[in-house]
Amino acid sequence: MEKKITLIGSKLAKTGNEFIYYGMLKECESCKSKKICHEGMVVGRRYRILGVRSADHPCGVHEGGVKVVEIQLSQEIPMLIESRKALEGLTLSDSIRCNNIVCENYFLCNPEGLTEKYRIIKVFKDKISCSKGYSLRKVIVSPVD
Repeated sequence: MEKKITLIGSKLAKTGNEFIYYGMLKECESCKSKKICHEGMVVGRRYRILGVRSADHPCGVHEGGVKVVEIQLSQEIPMLIESRKALEGLTLSDSIRCNNIVCENYFLCNPEGLTEKYRIIKVFKDKISCSKGYSLRKVIVSPVD
């Protein structure tokens, strides 16, 4: 998996943290560091921080500046899927799109940073309770490009 160097807010820069790249802000357009921050990043994708360098650098967007980090696309994304589809190795291109934003499982049913296609790499044994009556299982998926 390809590793990249980018800048991220110092308060967010911790090894193991993940983030979704949402694109360039208007404030970034005139910044001399915009190339390292944005080049090669894909809007809507989830990235994992692999390493953090110690020096802080000034930034007009992030309070406290930014740090240089080594990142790569996340390869393990937790989500919930219908139990009947919960088969290790299966490649899917759909997910549950639930609109019940007060549900404790909302973010697992609507994971951010997921590619259009993904492969199930782990299936958890326990069934998940769903207020809408779906039969769900928690899985770990990996993007398929």
